[in-house]
Amino acid sequence: MKYLLDTQVYLWYLADSRKLPAGARSRIAEAEQVFVSAATIWEAAIKVSIGRFEADMERLLAGIEASGFLALPVTGRHAARVATLPRHHADPFDRILVAQAMHEPLLLLTADAALEAYTDLVVRLS
Repeated sequence: MKYLLDTQVYLWYLADSRKLPAGARSRIAEAEQVFVSAATIWEAAIKVSIGRFEADMERLLAGIEASGFLALPVTGRHAARVATLPRHHADPFDRILVAQAMHEPLLLLTADAALEAYTDLVVRLS
């Protein structure tokens, strides 16, 4: 299986947070490939810049490779795919992650139940 981690899942993984269920950790460990989107780094950077989140951005970037994950750039095709998505969710970062998962295709690992309405490629943490 190939997974794309949503922002919260990636942050929980890096922090070794107990909020990330053991089942999700197993999926990540057993995955063929795990991707972290440039949109995740962008979202974190925006939240850091407005004071809603504290993080070392270099650590977030380095954590992708250190974890054995792959960076997934946001392409024009990903961005264009957002226009075809129904308005199940208003967050632009979640919407681009869904578009990326659908385009690649990848399983999007998330804690956000609202994203399940988009596609069966969304896998909610359990």
